[in-house]
Amino acid sequence: MRTRIILPATLATVVVLTLTGVAAPASSAATGTNRPSVEGVWQTDGYGTAVAVSGRSLTTYDTTAISCLPGNMRGDQQGHTGPDGSRHYSAAGYGRITVTAQDGDTARLHIASSAGTRVLHRVSALPATCAKKPATDPRAVFDVFWQTYAENYPFFAAKGIDWQEVRDRYRPRVDKDTGDDELFAVLREMIEPLHDAHTSLSDGKDREYGGLRPDTPPHSPEHLARIDTAVAKAVEVPLRQYANGSLSFARLPEGTGYLRITRFAGYTDEESYPQWEAALDAALDDIPWTRLSGLVLDVRVNGGGADPLALRIASRLTDRPYIAYTKHARNDPADPTRFTPGQPIPVRPHQGPRFTGKVAVLTGGLSVSAAETFTQALMARTPAPVRIGQNTQGVFSDTLDRALPNGWRFSLPNEEFRTADGTTFDGPGIPPHHRTPVFTDKELDQNRDSALTKARKLLRR
Repeated sequence: MRTRIILPATLATVVVLTLTGVAAPASSAATGTNRPSVEGVWQTDGYGTAVAVSGRSLTTYDTTAISCLPGNMRGDQQGHTGPDGSRHYSAAGYGRITVTAQDGDTARLHIASSAGTRVLHRVSALPATCAKKPATDPRAVFDVFWQTYAENYPFFAAKGIDWQEVRDRYRPRVDKDTGDDELFAVLREMIEPLHDAHTSLSDGKDREYGGLRPDTPPHSPEHLARIDTAVAKAVEVPLRQYANGSLSFARLPEGTGYLRITRFAGYTDEESYPQWEAALDAALDDIPWTRLSGLVLDVRVNGGGADPLALRIASRLTDRPYIAYTKHARNDPADPTRFTPGQPIPVRPHQGPRFTGKVAVLTGGLSVSAAETFTQALMARTPAPVRIGQNTQGVFSDTLDRALPNGWRFSLPNEEFRTADGTTFDGPGIPPHHRTPVFTDKELDQNRDSALTKARKLLRR
């Protein structure tokens, strides 16, 4: 799953498990299928994750060269093993996880709320460190934090950061007597210069840090409430809300549709990804796609969420299949330029009413993560949308959500989402074709929405 800046609702929050051996793969006859069993221990290609499948349980471990800690992706099997040998697991925070063996030595893991799959390679046992109780002193915490970034973060060169120099500078500040305040401050100072909205650190209590690009506009509840008011005035006609207030739609006087999407998550009060899909489909089924002369998609204030929900909307906007982007994960702990083979993520036309005409996409610095992969997915659409506003935030990857030996949590990105020509937009974000102010104080004070005005003008041509 990704970690997101999930924005306020006004826009409509040590036991060491060990398995040192691996059960022999079950035979085809034992599983009742013609496929190999997923029983055993697996290592992901990239992602630094070991996966243990035993009986009806799936357990993950977050691994580095120096550490092994219990992961937060754990699930119990739901239903029976499928005819293809696949097993489905329900894991809190992830929805359904599916593991399917490709042959005796490889398998694929699919998380319902994430686009694409992860390749698994069978291994004989968990790393030896998984059987040891981890040290919890401040230096051990520092080392796991630094090592996890060293092995997985892809963007040090792009950000101008020498990560070895960071270790050399900060580790002398940490010893066995370092207090929590100082340790948290050190870890924060290490990652703050990355200005990456997919980096975070939390002690689970009152210490919290989340990165952001320095020019990110304000997003206090008061500012967001002003934006809601400004949008309602600029649209001129009543907005109908859907999916727990996450989507708003209106047919503008000139016949153009206006669809505002403020998150790709939280579509119901239940934390259930299947229910979110159902709520989104119900909302999209209510939109009069075939009666629109044009469409404005507004993700200027969108805290992100699940990429498959974004792709579900994109499927309503095309009559031909195409590749949204290609997903790559860093997979060499010693070389940040090495990635997994590209995994093409498709957009497939919805089997029902669709809109295939002219589209304008409104973006800004508060268009974050899934809002950005959504914008990127539409770039390969025909006809391509016109983008208006400001650059998106500049974070696309799923996040690795990890624990530290002392129980603190942190996250970081490890993937690139590339266009057909290999371009990534991590860092600066996706730029607009037409640059306009986006919810500045001047715009809000004067009840103006230059981006929406520009979009309506362009779509009328």
